[in-house]
Amino acid sequence: MKAVIIDDEEKAKRLLRVLVEENCPQIKELKEASNLPEGVRLINEFQPQIVFLDIEMPGYSGIQLLDFFAPSQINFEIIFTTAYSEYAIKAFQLNAIDYLLKPLRDEQVAQAVEKACVHYGKSQVSERLDELRNTLKSSSIKKIGLPVADGVLFVKFDDIIILKADRMYTRVFTETNGEILVSKPLKFFMDLLVDAPEFYQTHRSYLINLKYIKQYVNKDGGYIVMENEEIASLSRERKEEFFEVIQNT
Repeated sequence: MKAVIIDDEEKAKRLLRVLVEENCPQIKELKEASNLPEGVRLINEFQPQIVFLDIEMPGYSGIQLLDFFAPSQINFEIIFTTAYSEYAIKAFQLNAIDYLLKPLRDEQVAQAVEKACVHYGKSQVSERLDELRNTLKSSSIKKIGLPVADGVLFVKFDDIIILKADRMYTRVFTETNGEILVSKPLKFFMDLLVDAPEFYQTHRSYLINLKYIKQYVNKDGGYIVMENEEIASLSRERKEEFFEVIQNT
């Protein structure tokens, strides 16, 4: 595979080159650019499969890559390199965008490249970038990208009814798209949605959208029935808090 590094910091480029050369045998050719326009020219000439892109550079943001290519031309995987804030990191995660957090580490680079190799040619990169741009512009995040077999499915928070743990997977039940099995543990979603007030963790294995609660059943220790008839267990230690939350919703 071929790759391009686009970063205005010479030290950062050198470090990333070393980490890629030492840990990523899949990448046979690697070229560098110091700004986005130079990087765009290099991408057009070199036709890489992977682009390492600094999200914040003088003159241009990495997100502005969308301004230089038609959606059909973005046929390469993008791995952002960033020292960005916690909010931006959450935006990457919500939109299923790969990123490397500076300072870079060898195992982090190796995992990101391996993942990019697996997804190459199967994911809608331009759609994910567009959603990321919208998320970063917005003061609130209201949509999440769910990795699925043929790419990424973007689902509004309001469309999610309940999330259920299934070992290292999560079953996401939605109003529009039915059940979606995602290869992420439930904790991943709990961390991402911790600031979304509509979601509540009733049990270590369940995260529900409060607007879809249909009934509380005071049997078998107590459980919640959602509008799609899925059931969520309610932990004994969360009962009092749960009813307080419901009353204030």
